[in-house]
Amino acid sequence: MSQNNTITTTDFNFPGQKSVYRGKVREVYNINDELLIMVATDRLSAFDVVMPKGIPYKGQILNQIATKFMRLTEDVVPNWLIDTPDPNVAVGHLCEPFKVEMVIRGYLSGHSAREYAAGKRVLCGVELVEGLKENDKFPSPIITPTTKADFGEHDVDISREAILTNGIVSEEDYLVLEKYTRALFQRGTEIAASRGLILVDTKYEFGKTKDGKIVLIDEIHTPDSSRYFYAEGYQQRQNNGETQKQLSKEFVRQWLIANDFQGKEGQQIPEMTDEYIETVSERYIELYENIIGEKFGKADITNIHERIEKNVLAYLNK
Repeated sequence: MSQNNTITTTDFNFPGQKSVYRGKVREVYNINDELLIMVATDRLSAFDVVMPKGIPYKGQILNQIATKFMRLTEDVVPNWLIDTPDPNVAVGHLCEPFKVEMVIRGYLSGHSAREYAAGKRVLCGVELVEGLKENDKFPSPIITPTTKADFGEHDVDISREAILTNGIVSEEDYLVLEKYTRALFQRGTEIAASRGLILVDTKYEFGKTKDGKIVLIDEIHTPDSSRYFYAEGYQQRQNNGETQKQLSKEFVRQWLIANDFQGKEGQQIPEMTDEYIETVSERYIELYENIIGEKFGKADITNIHERIEKNVLAYLNK
């Protein structure tokens, strides 16, 4: 499959377009300060670094998982989404994003496990109990926020205290963010359990609409923003000190680490062959099918830019 069949950058000019924001994997078009058109590209980011080649269908997969979970959680937390005129595109209300990402963890995994192994017992102001081993379940889920980094920068852990002291978010709003984070994680945990999965940790982003309503924005419960374990055999693997079987982009991080790359100064991104990219694409499809519980329908990617432009213009002209 050729790289022409992926979308890694966009350069659309839609009617009423005011500005474009380019994130690590999404590009967001502001239409008349009313709507946001979010295009999920096929870019792959790991260790806050964007890889040079795109992954076929990745944008479609992320967009469709996020859309599905927005619909499945809108009764507990309001969100920004209005419609999805294209497999890679979401359209929603213009929001002013909060400058923090709300990370919630049910288990000692990933970043929290690395910090714990380094001897830290306080993470983002939250005290961690002694005697945990990697991938153990926390007594109850913990919220470990990060600052929202610009493109190419690293997100940084921050405590609730620091967020409030520095006036990054008002206390009134922050209490809502915490409440919504817990409610979404609870719902996500229930949905994951029904698919034989454990929702290990995830991050949520929130914004405020023009009328001051706090809503969920961006993505939710995708393999890029969340970590899942297979529930079957979880306890047995923990007891035996084995690694957990997981559904997330951790497999990409592990491959990069094995090839001496962790996004640090002076490190070279290893060469991703077409064969390797094909396997990453297949893994993302497997993630989709396990998380959503249905078969993935591949969109026509013969000319993905044209397809997106046509669908978005038809939507805007409605």
